[in-house]
Amino acid sequence: MNDLEIVVATQEYIKTHHNIVDFSIENVCDAIGYSRRQIDRLFRKFLQTTLYEYINAVVLSESAVKLINTDDKILDIALDSHYNSHEGYSRSFAKRFSVTPDEYRKSKIAIPMFIQYPANHYRIMKEGQPMENTSICTVIPVNRPKRKLIYLPSKSANGYLSYCEEVGCDWEGLLNSIPEKLDTAALLDLPEFLQEEGFSETASGVEVPYDYDKPLPEGYKIAELPECIMLYFQSEPFENPDDFGVYIGQVFKAKDNYNFERYGYKVADNIAPFFNFGAQTEVGARIAVPVIKM
Repeated sequence: MNDLEIVVATQEYIKTHHNIVDFSIENVCDAIGYSRRQIDRLFRKFLQTTLYEYINAVVLSESAVKLINTDDKILDIALDSHYNSHEGYSRSFAKRFSVTPDEYRKSKIAIPMFIQYPANHYRIMKEGQPMENTSICTVIPVNRPKRKLIYLPSKSANGYLSYCEEVGCDWEGLLNSIPEKLDTAALLDLPEFLQEEGFSETASGVEVPYDYDKPLPEGYKIAELPECIMLYFQSEPFENPDDFGVYIGQVFKAKDNYNFERYGYKVADNIAPFFNFGAQTEVGARIAVPVIKM
């Protein structure tokens, strides 16, 4: 394996084994066949973190989901997360998310949960992928009532890579941690009425119910969106995670070839953002276009 393949293999091992009772850093190193020092060096090179910090981000983020979705005792969640005590777990949780587990369970505020993207995906996005195969894309209209948009604008970004380079990569985990969200976090093309002077049209965001009134994370904005139809374009699920770019390309192609007027729709990009939800193996790639009935 080359250096990047070692990192990806380590990430995959962590993803599939971190819930095992006797999981440890030593287990990881033994399974991959490299020392902790060697893996730390490669993780710093490709992920700008250490093996311990990466594992901690994974288990703490998963524990946050349990705090919201289960009634498990915090001590039990701490032990499941490979901590020996409630106190040690709470300190680590608060250090990462700036809120204690107990406070988070009560408030359900947005926190920057960690997303486990393979290290080679950055290279794939940068270099692009050929569209070698085709898949069926489904088009689904979804009626959206009056609602709100929580979003983080950028000053000069014009796509996923430049957006993450400008604002960082915590936005996806943070937005997905909002229990009230109507859909998952997405990269947005903002309508003109949300584009402030000195900012680009590229942002990230989620839709939430109209009565949402919780405090916003630092730097984020909130705006009202009128009732409209969101036309979803969705690809088939896929097996190889590295093919995500192929399937994203296919839903964009399907959107470009779609005859909106033939089916009684008019694109309404002046009233709501365009949403790019990315691609996950189990659901495929998804985008959503705001439309109104003609």
